Amino acid sequence: MDRLLDTLVPAPPGWTLDWHNASDAIAEVAALKNCPQDPVHHGEGDVWIHTQMVCEALVSDGEWRALDANARRAVFWTALLHDIGKPATTRPEDGRITSRGHSRRGENMARRLLWRLGADSAERERICALIAHHLAPFFLMERDDPMRLAARISLVTRCDWLTLQARADANGRVSPDLQRLRDSVELFAEFCRDAGCYDTPFAFASDHSRFVYFRRPDRDPHYEAYDDTTFTATLMSGLPASGKDTWIAANMPGVPVVSLDAIRAELGIAPDKPQGAVIQAARERARQHLRAGEAFVWNATNLSRQIRGSCIDLLADYNARVRIVHLEAPRQELAARNRQRTDPVPDKVIARMLERWETPDLTEAHEVELISG
Repeated sequence: MDRLLDTLVPAPPGWTLDWHNASDAIAEVAALKNCPQDPVHHGEGDVWIHTQMVCEALVSDGEWRALDANARRAVFWTALLHDIGKPATTRPEDGRITSRGHSRRGENMARRLLWRLGADSAERERICALIAHHLAPFFLMERDDPMRLAARISLVTRCDWLTLQARADANGRVSPDLQRLRDSVELFAEFCRDAGCYDTPFAFASDHSRFVYFRRPDRDPHYEAYDDTTFTATLMSGLPASGKDTWIAANMPGVPVVSLDAIRAELGIAPDKPQGAVIQAARERARQHLRAGEAFVWNATNLSRQIRGSCIDLLADYNARVRIVHLEAPRQELAARNRQRTDPVPDKVIARMLERWETPDLTEAHEVELISG
């Protein structure tokens, strides 16, 4: 792990915050300076002032100080980065300032930043999930189905860590509805405790029950679904040169593979050209295996949840058990591998892929394997 990830985290006995180092070392943090916020909800000032106040509130929290060093680091980095999506999403609207969509944008920015810094992938994803859901404790109880969101959060990160972040987020601002925010955070924590997912993932009856629950809005999370899957389809995921072909050859020899790279080569379509014909051909070849009820591998980048979702819908229609295998490599190694390819993927294409990168999680499939190397 990059030393910066540790050096910025306040530690005992002084618990000192090094703001100068944080803003100088990380461009995404420096960009928070002078980014305006709606004064109704953020009377303290710009996003940088708010971020400092949130981090200070977190570091003064005895529950955060009582965490082990790894947990303190994850929650602190969440506090530091929770609003990095605001500069890209802040705009005037009807005489107010809004930053709608900043949580999702911030999740992607944090993923790329932490990958660049060499963070452990599992820790990185917990931080990114905290950023993606950092507003959830403020409105969970207003949702029609709060259990679904709480269960989702518990599978990708920890609800007790999110409680600490949200408490600091509320206390790190000047707002007339501060007490409402504080109360909402405590209600979130109480709800998660009652649901059994405050400091542990929600326990579904089976992998299939979990898979079905997140695909059907009317499901009871405690219901044990009948498992009608008859074979396994493995969906690969990862940037070009992350090692997908090598992993398949080593771990699934003899299993049929539907490869988008191979189809591109057959059709003579470059990676930076429209891919409609490639995807159509891949789906038809996948259907051949699905109709036969035979295990196969779908080998493509599949970096976004939306793209994976389209594939998973097709697999589920044929009662396949869905397994996602996501591979990644350090940034410099990935670039070196790509240069060594017979047909390197253009840097601009990889840059666009990174902007869509959403690491798969257990709300999408029966099984998810995240492999770093």
